[in-house]
Amino acid sequence: MYAVIRTGGKQYRVEPGKTIRIERLEGKVGGKVTFDEVLAVRNDDKKFASGADIAKAKVIGKIVAQDRGPKMLTLKYKTGGQYNIKRGHRQNYTSVEVSDIQIS
Repeated sequence: MYAVIRTGGKQYRVEPGKTIRIERLEGKVGGKVTFDEVLAVRNDDKKFASGADIAKAKVIGKIVAQDRGPKMLTLKYKTGGQYNIKRGHRQNYTSVEVSDIQIS
């Protein structure tokens, strides 16, 4: 069984027992997270849930870590002058372990 959820402006395919890295969520490590915006659910008998069932579906997970990603460097450079700009960025993310997909 798997589900497709939307969070942080992106879509993720989640399965029970798997860990996903998503955009930063508020909460402490060990806290519960519920995703209500479920786009699709596929059962073990290879059937997708219908529209009425998806509206009631929820994905429940547990926050495993609040971390930052690797540093990404950007460089702006033009030849012949003294134009050389270097910037770095580290994106915050939350690791969530999916525990259950509920279809009520």
